[in-house]
Amino acid sequence: MAPGSALIPRLMDLRPGTEALRYCFALPAQPESVAGARRLTRARLDQWRMDDDAYEAAVLIVSELVTNAVVHTASSRVVCELRCLDTVLHIAVQDQGHQPGGPRLGTGADDEHGRGLLLVDAMCSAWGSRDAGNGSGRIVWAELPHGSEHSC
Repeated sequence: MAPGSALIPRLMDLRPGTEALRYCFALPAQPESVAGARRLTRARLDQWRMDDDAYEAAVLIVSELVTNAVVHTASSRVVCELRCLDTVLHIAVQDQGHQPGGPRLGTGADDEHGRGLLLVDAMCSAWGSRDAGNGSGRIVWAELPHGSEHSC
């Protein structure tokens, strides 16, 4: 993905001495890609030495967001970005097409869809979605606090 795209802005507002780590990957919008997204996320978080609690939560969040993009959109591919800055891990998944209104939390035990977002909501400090722009789909993002600023 080129700099300045919807997931990777051209400039980041960083204070002097601050380092942001980024990792971005694209996968076909196929059910088997969810396992690939988990594998790629684990490998990168291992390199970044993410603390155990945040590591497990991040893998689950990526899995849920990629699953939603595969199941609920007419995309041919999904793009995932992991960005670690200070004590926050930012996770974003972009699809190529979305349902009107974006993702919604499930409302109860009988609700077939949206239960994964309840997990995301419970584990993250913040999450949301926005149009990617130019009719190119939707970005669903989540922010996950983690141990210390030196763990990634």
